[in-house]
Amino acid sequence: MNRIEKRPLWCSNDDCPVDVNPANPATIPKFVDELPVAPIARPKCDADGKDYYEVEMVETLHRFHKCFPCSKVWAYDGICPGPTFEVFRDQTILVKWKNCLPLKHFLPVDHTLHGAIDTFDGRSVVHLHGANVDPASDGAPEAWFTREFELTGKSFKRKVYEYTNHQQAATLWYHDHSLGITRLNVYAGLAGFYLIRDTLEKRLKLPSGPYEIPIMIQDKSFNADGSLFYPDAPPFPVSVKPSVVPAFIGNTIAVNGKVWPYLEVEPRKYRFRILNASNTRGYTLRLSNGQSYYQIGTDGGLLHHPVELTSIELEPAERTDIIIDFSALEGQSITLLNAADPSPNTGVILQFRVVLPLKGTDHSQLPEELYPMDHLDEAMAAKHRTMTLSATTDEYGRPMLLLNNMMWQDPVTEKPELDSIETWNILNLTNFPHPIHVHLVQFRILDRRRFNVQLYQQQGILEYIGPAVEPEIYERGWKDTVKAEPGMANRIIMHFKDHIGQFVWHCHILEHEDHDMMRPFNVVEDCVPVDIHKEPSE
Repeated sequence: MNRIEKRPLWCSNDDCPVDVNPANPATIPKFVDELPVAPIARPKCDADGKDYYEVEMVETLHRFHKCFPCSKVWAYDGICPGPTFEVFRDQTILVKWKNCLPLKHFLPVDHTLHGAIDTFDGRSVVHLHGANVDPASDGAPEAWFTREFELTGKSFKRKVYEYTNHQQAATLWYHDHSLGITRLNVYAGLAGFYLIRDTLEKRLKLPSGPYEIPIMIQDKSFNADGSLFYPDAPPFPVSVKPSVVPAFIGNTIAVNGKVWPYLEVEPRKYRFRILNASNTRGYTLRLSNGQSYYQIGTDGGLLHHPVELTSIELEPAERTDIIIDFSALEGQSITLLNAADPSPNTGVILQFRVVLPLKGTDHSQLPEELYPMDHLDEAMAAKHRTMTLSATTDEYGRPMLLLNNMMWQDPVTEKPELDSIETWNILNLTNFPHPIHVHLVQFRILDRRRFNVQLYQQQGILEYIGPAVEPEIYERGWKDTVKAEPGMANRIIMHFKDHIGQFVWHCHILEHEDHDMMRPFNVVEDCVPVDIHKEPSE
C-alpha cells in the first residue's frame, strides 16, 4: 500500500519545460504521461465461503502529471483511482472500509451545511453506486464513520458491508457519500471502479484482458505548488467562508488520475468502460478523426444490441461501455475530445496512439445481440409520482437547489412498496440540467416533455407544451442516473425489489447534493389497509 512517500516534491524530468505552472493549463504539456490502470482488488481471506476485502482510506501523495509536484490526496488503498473490484454476479462479497484519514480536511469545509456543522471533517462512508444492496451496506449519507469507528453517524449499522451482486453484469463505481462533504471527499480522490461480470460476457467474446480498460474522467484545478485547488467561496459575496459553491468546473482534465494522458494501443478492437466522476462537469465524447464507435452498455449493464455513435453525452455519475476499433488506424494518433467544450484544454481528454504491434489475430467480436430484450410495463405501475427540482436561497443568501421543495431533514414523503413498479415524473423548474441518481434501482427513461414552468410554479398546473420525446439513443439501456433537462418533465420507470428500508435520491452534481438537493425514500412492506369499522370475525 502506498503511504505518504518520502520523495522530492518537484519533478526533475528533463522532458518538462521549466515554465510549467500547474495553475495555468496553457503551460502544461499534454500527452506526456501514460494512462495508468488501477490494480484489481484482492480479497484478504475467505469468510464462511465469501471473499472478504479490506480497503483503507488514507491521506497520501499522488502525482497527477510528470511535470507537477506531488499533490496531497485522499485515496482508497493509497491510489487514485482506488483499486478496481472484479466480482461475479450473485456471488456475495464482504468489504470492510477502514477510515485511516486525518480528522482535519485539507480542502475547505463549509461548517454551515447539514452534516458538517458539529462533526469532524475526516468522516467517510462508501456508496457502491448502482448496486442492488441492503440499506445497511448502501453507504447512507448519515452512516459515516471516523478513524477506527470512534465516531459514527446516526444511520451507521455495520462495519463490514455485504454486496450480494444480485443484478445484471455492469460497470458500477464506489465513492464517498458523507453528508455535507461528499463534494470534497470525491474531489480529494475517494472513487474507484466496481465491475460485475457474468458468464454471458465471456460467451459474447467482447474485447477483454488488456483490451478492456476502465476510464475515469474528472476535471481538476491546481495551485502553482501542485496542490489541488478547490474554491473556498462562490463567485459572489457571502458572509460564510469557507462556503459551498454552486458548481465546480476545473481547468484541466484527469483520466485515471493523470492529467491529459496517452494510451498506446494495437490496431484492433478495445472495450472502454467510461465513467464521468466529475463533481459538476458534463462531457460529450467524440473522436478527433470523426470515427464512429459502438456503445454496448449503459449504467446498469449491456444493451440489447450495439449502437453505432459518433458522440455520447455523460453527466456526472453516468457510465457508458463502448468499443473502439483501431484496426484501420495503424501509426495514427487520435484524441478523445469533450465536444461540449471548445477550449483547447478542457475540450481535450485523452490521446490514443495506435503504435503497438498486433499481438496475434483479434478474435474479439461485436455481437449483433448482447443481452435479452427486457423492459418495465408502464401499465403495471402502482404509483405515478410527480417530483420537482427547484431553486431557492438559504439563510445566507446563497442559491440552494431542492427536491420537491424540501430539505434533507424533512420527513420522508416517498414510500414505494416492495416489489412494486413506479413511474417518477421529474419536473425540472430550474434553468440548467441536473443528473438525478436513485439509489437501489436501475430504471428506464420513458420520455421527456416540455411543460409550462411558469404556470406550474404559480398554480401547480402541469400543462405540456410539446410532444413527448424519446430518450437519446445512448440512454436506452438500464440507468441509475438521468439527465433531468431544464423546463422538461423527465419520466423514468423503476421496480423496487429485494430490499426494504431507507435509501436516497439526489442530484449528482456534488455541490448540489451537499447543499440539500438530496432526499430519503423508504421502501416498505406491502400493507393491507384495515377497515376499522368492520366487525371482527367470530
